[in-house]
Amino acid sequence: MNKNEPLKFKFHIKTGDTVKVISGGSKGKSGVVLKIDTINYRAIVEGVNLVKKHVKPSAQDPQSQGIIEKEAAIHISNLMVVEPKTGVPTRIGRKLNSKGKLQRFSKKTNQFI
Repeated sequence: MNKNEPLKFKFHIKTGDTVKVISGGSKGKSGVVLKIDTINYRAIVEGVNLVKKHVKPSAQDPQSQGIIEKEAAIHISNLMVVEPKTGVPTRIGRKLNSKGKLQRFSKKTNQFI
């Protein structure tokens, strides 16, 4: 590993997971994870933590709308994975599956995700 390369960690959420916000201004909302920023411990979730951005018309988009709403990043500690089968938020653990590979599992139902 190069010393100039930033560290990358494993998180309890992945891109494509359905998550629920457990604290902050968007508490109670849920959505799909679009992107994860591993360096800053943040994730962008669809339809959550919407902010208004003022967009100036440019050469590529001369008919710009002026003010648009887009998703802002939210800290990963404020997110909890929603179990796909039951639809309830759950904590995540890792354990070996039958093939000997580490896989995520729900601590609420003890089922693999």
